[in-house]
Amino acid sequence: MKLNIGINEAHRTEVASVLKVLLASEFLLSLKTKGAHWNVVGIDFADKHELFESQYKALSVIIDEVAERIRQLGFESPASMREFLELAILKETKGALLKSTIFIEELLNDHEEIIRFLRANITTAEENKDDGTVDFIIALIQQHEKTAWFLRSHLL
Repeated sequence: MKLNIGINEAHRTEVASVLKVLLASEFLLSLKTKGAHWNVVGIDFADKHELFESQYKALSVIIDEVAERIRQLGFESPASMREFLELAILKETKGALLKSTIFIEELLNDHEEIIRFLRANITTAEENKDDGTVDFIIALIQQHEKTAWFLRSHLL
């Protein structure tokens, strides 16, 4: 059945393209956060192990919501590592045993990169009259800003 939500297909296509990049980036950030959870070492291991676990669990919810938003707009969500690596704005890193501050700095940079991406691309949803996605992106910006603040606070 044809989708009839008041946004034409061309406009939905533009918005979905942005959301696919976001989905890939969120997935890669989740994987990197999980890697930090697995591989953090140091005197603050227990604290940071739990911090990273709570963050990758929150990212799991975001990933699901982004994929579902793409589906709501009538498009298929990317779902393979190849697609994610091709689409993501973040860079993959090799897993390693590292002190928490190194992981925190990298994850902070990634959250801030996603915030900048969202701010730069919210206009795509606005220009295409997709208020649902505008609202969705605003909420994601707020979530990433809060996580970035938590991470930044560990470095002061």
